[in-house]
Amino acid sequence: MHYIYLHGFASSPNSAKARDISSRFAQIQTPLKIPDLNLDDFSHLTITRQLKQVAAEFPLNGAEVTLIGSSLGGLSAAHLGQQYLQVQRLVLLAPAFGFLSHWLPKLGDEKLQRWQQERYLEVYHYGEKRSLPLDYEFVTDAHQYQEKNLQRPIPTLILHGKEDEVIPIQASRDFAILRPWVELIELDSDHALGNVTSEIWQAIRLFCILP
Repeated sequence: MHYIYLHGFASSPNSAKARDISSRFAQIQTPLKIPDLNLDDFSHLTITRQLKQVAAEFPLNGAEVTLIGSSLGGLSAAHLGQQYLQVQRLVLLAPAFGFLSHWLPKLGDEKLQRWQQERYLEVYHYGEKRSLPLDYEFVTDAHQYQEKNLQRPIPTLILHGKEDEVIPIQASRDFAILRPWVELIELDSDHALGNVTSEIWQAIRLFCILP
C-alpha cells in the first residue's frame, strides 16, 4: 500500500497537519509522499491540476494507494478515488465539500464580480505567509467537481471538527449519510484540527491497519 498526503488550499507540505502526520508515519517506518500542490505557481492552481499532479505520483505497477487529504486536499482525494481504481482507501480531514458555496459568499458580490473582471484576486497563502494572486479559472474549474458524482463505494474515513468555521460539519454529515461506505468521526475542534492530532492519528492507524 502506498500513502499520499494532500495538503489544503493555500497551504503547503510544511503545514502543521502535514508535519505531524509525516512524523507519525516516519515513526512506524512507513513511507508517506506529500507533494507540493502549489507547483511554484499558486496563481494558476485548479482542482484539475491537483488531480493530474497527484495521479502522476501513483505507482506505475498498479499498487494500491491510500490518500489522506486535508480540506481542499480532501475534496481532491475524494475525486481521485472516484476516478482511479488504484485508490483503495480515503482519509479525509475536514474535506472541503461544497466549498464554493461556503467561500464565495464570504467574498461578497462586489469582490467576486471584480475578481471575474480582473482575472486575479489576492489570496492569503498560509504556506508562503503572504498574499498571492489567484486566477479566476480556479473557480470556473471547481464548479465541475460536485459531490453528487462521488458514488464509488471506496472505504472512506472522514474526521471533521464540530466547530469548523470554514467548512461546516453538516457538509460531511450530508455526504456520509447517503454513502454507507463512509465513516464519519466528529471531533471537538475547528477547521485546523490542531488540538486533536492524537485522536486523528489513532483513527488513521485503526482505519488503515497500520502498525
